[in-house]
Amino acid sequence: MTSRIPRDSRLRLVRPRPLAAAPSAVNERRPRRPAPRPPEGTPAPAELARMARTGLAAAARVARWADNALGPGRDAATADGKATLSESTAERAASDLGLTTDRIRADWDTARLAGLVEVHGDSARPGWRLRAWDRDDSAVLRGWVALFDAWSLASPEPEEQEPAAVAEVVSAMPQVLSFLQLSAGPVPVEQLLDLLRQRVTELRTERCEVPYGAGSEPAAPLAPVPVDADPAEPAQDAELAPLLDWALQALASVGALTCGRGQATLTPLGSWAVWVKLEQICVAAQSPAGNIEQSAEGMLRGCAQLRPNAARAEYRAWLAARTVGSAVNELLLAARGDDALLRGLAFEALRVVGAPAEPDVRAVVEEPALRPYALLWLAEHDGVDPEDAHEVLTREEATWLWVDTAAAVADHGEAPMLVRHLESALQPTVPALLTEVRAVGHPRTVQVLVALAAAHPDPALAKAVRRAAFQVHTGGS
Repeated sequence: MTSRIPRDSRLRLVRPRPLAAAPSAVNERRPRRPAPRPPEGTPAPAELARMARTGLAAAARVARWADNALGPGRDAATADGKATLSESTAERAASDLGLTTDRIRADWDTARLAGLVEVHGDSARPGWRLRAWDRDDSAVLRGWVALFDAWSLASPEPEEQEPAAVAEVVSAMPQVLSFLQLSAGPVPVEQLLDLLRQRVTELRTERCEVPYGAGSEPAAPLAPVPVDADPAEPAQDAELAPLLDWALQALASVGALTCGRGQATLTPLGSWAVWVKLEQICVAAQSPAGNIEQSAEGMLRGCAQLRPNAARAEYRAWLAARTVGSAVNELLLAARGDDALLRGLAFEALRVVGAPAEPDVRAVVEEPALRPYALLWLAEHDGVDPEDAHEVLTREEATWLWVDTAAAVADHGEAPMLVRHLESALQPTVPALLTEVRAVGHPRTVQVLVALAAAHPDPALAKAVRRAAFQVHTGGS
């Protein structure tokens, strides 16, 4: 005879495994795409890294100074908790390094944008790239690309220009950079102004949702537009010309291009970075789901059945086609939805974004549905080993996350995977798990328990889980 008393089934204490990493019958291996070769004449990675080290040498010097002079128990690095170097710290660095305070501040900002230093509140610490600076070419190139992505922050915006106009130019510059890269040589600034005007006009048209007239099609995206007699163009040129100058100067300040004699030319580093981003976009465009054209939610659904490395490649391509701010906002909006799988995948994509996403992730820590994911993201960003990151969660937060992940498995996985998910629970016994799951108040608790009861092969345990689901449903104890 079998006992009618629910069994006190022991659970093995194992570290949680990301849902995206779990094998699935639909995760079929796709043929590998041959590694693309950069355009002819592109320097080798080692030479590109040498160029990046040279361009960032001053920033690395300030970062190393900060590593030695600042830290816990020592002088604060910033004055306002917003990565602004305090006056006393800037003067001390200028004295130690024999530079002006203006130069120190500029190098500090560059080091921060390149990830050589990380600022948290009023303290600074070296970024992981600084630790690998002399031995890891890929870390150096990733640091330079991070600076390249933040080019619009490298130089102050023109004060006399409207913020909306500045934002339009920032959104349009990837197309201008693509044209420079495809031209593979000097391009007259006037030609770039034509292209910028065309792209800004397209952006304004799309925003207003005004359809093109009959027989009128938008111009080819990478072709310069001839100047015609439209009386609106001189006014638009007067608005855009100083903004184009600002953008070109900002890109030149990070080492992406050079300007002179009315022409602009991408540097080898700039040309390589633009090619990499174009290649990422092309890879995504060739994917079966067409993820690059999707919203964040559509992109995440398209990546749900990919293996982790392939999904990260899709994230990078999707991000490359958007500004960082808009991409992060879209990902967090998708994470707030009802689908727990998309919530987990959204934060995986935010891991690819890295440091630029930190302020937005910190801002959602108080949202109950996102809090465990945000705390894990911030712990890993702060240097905690991913294997140990779960230690930053309270027992209640970890249990809430367990239920949320179980909901994702119940919605998108298979029954055996849901049974295996029991092994990742913190609680040592099933009754203890059920008690804490019922108390945590997750909105999907009933559905998760019902699905687990239906999937589990142990009749007695399944009965106990069904009883717990009924009690949650009826509000009983």
